Amino acid sequence: MSTPRSGDGFDDRPEDQRGWSEPTHLGGADQGQGQGQGQGQGQDRQGPDAGPDRAWEPPGWSLPDAAPDRPAQQPPPARQRPPAEPEWEATPPPAHQQQPWGPPAQEQPWDTPAPQQRQPWDPPAEQDPPQQERRGGLFGGLFGGGRARAPRQPGAIEQVFTPKGGPVGPGDLAAWGQAFGWSVSDGTGPQDAPLVELTQSAPVRPAKSEVPSNVLRGRADGLDLVAFDIVSPYGRGWVATHGVTAAPVLGSVPSFRLSPARLWRHGTGGLLQIPSGDPEFDTRWTLMAAEDGPQVRRVVESPLVRQLLLGSDDGDELWTAAGFAAAIRPDGNRPQLIEHHARILAAVVAAMGTQH
Repeated sequence: MSTPRSGDGFDDRPEDQRGWSEPTHLGGADQGQGQGQGQGQGQDRQGPDAGPDRAWEPPGWSLPDAAPDRPAQQPPPARQRPPAEPEWEATPPPAHQQQPWGPPAQEQPWDTPAPQQRQPWDPPAEQDPPQQERRGGLFGGLFGGGRARAPRQPGAIEQVFTPKGGPVGPGDLAAWGQAFGWSVSDGTGPQDAPLVELTQSAPVRPAKSEVPSNVLRGRADGLDLVAFDIVSPYGRGWVATHGVTAAPVLGSVPSFRLSPARLWRHGTGGLLQIPSGDPEFDTRWTLMAAEDGPQVRRVVESPLVRQLLLGSDDGDELWTAAGFAAAIRPDGNRPQLIEHHARILAAVVAAMGTQH
């Protein structure tokens, strides 16, 4: 039996290369042999940084040398405790005195005295002017470029008919009527029965549940007048919706309705429109009657009637029914409204030429 070490002639390698030997790159005994032949190959395997005493290793196998030690960070300085405050109070510095040659001292915020509470005897404070409201519309409201305008001021007629000192209640109105010798009733007596028919015939189309109330009877401007409120049930009480002043007339009374042209008219079927001959009056007021006649025409042809109606705010309506010539206006009755209606009814009754 032969071995690799036996020289049986089967090993064709030279004598100096037979047997096992450690590779050159591992630092074997035969490292010096073949350096001339494999110097270029060994240099390629070891890399350009490999030294003569350093074995070959793959690139990146060994870590780089450690950097020199960094200087240790200094610990933060110890926090010093603030000095204890003295228990005694320091004397405030003397006030700065103004020198005659120095600039005027400026007033500090803490030198301003606190505002005093307003007392009842103090004069009234000045009020800011009223804010102006902006005009709406396509370009005023949509694009914000509207022209500002002052708040609307009530006219002379509105100021007259607006209750002074708060709403006028039934007790106040009754006291006013009694001061002038007028009689008072609640609208449920026998003498108040015709007022129910007059209420239902009003041009404002009241509901069946609305009834006359707060009735006053007296005399003014040469007429016997009856003034009352049309009240509507509201919860457990009643609320006044319209104020009516009526004058009873004798004889034949033509049926007509005299209303502002701006108001919507109900139940005008079969009624005729009677012109007055005055373009300005016909633009603002409309007279509707069941038939044309001299009494009806005298109403709108009267200069006094036209003057009183054109001088108003077009807020009243007049009609005849149940033997009355009446005038109606929204909201409850008040002394100024009764006097206003009395003047108009006196002119209308005088124009019709009927007895009263």
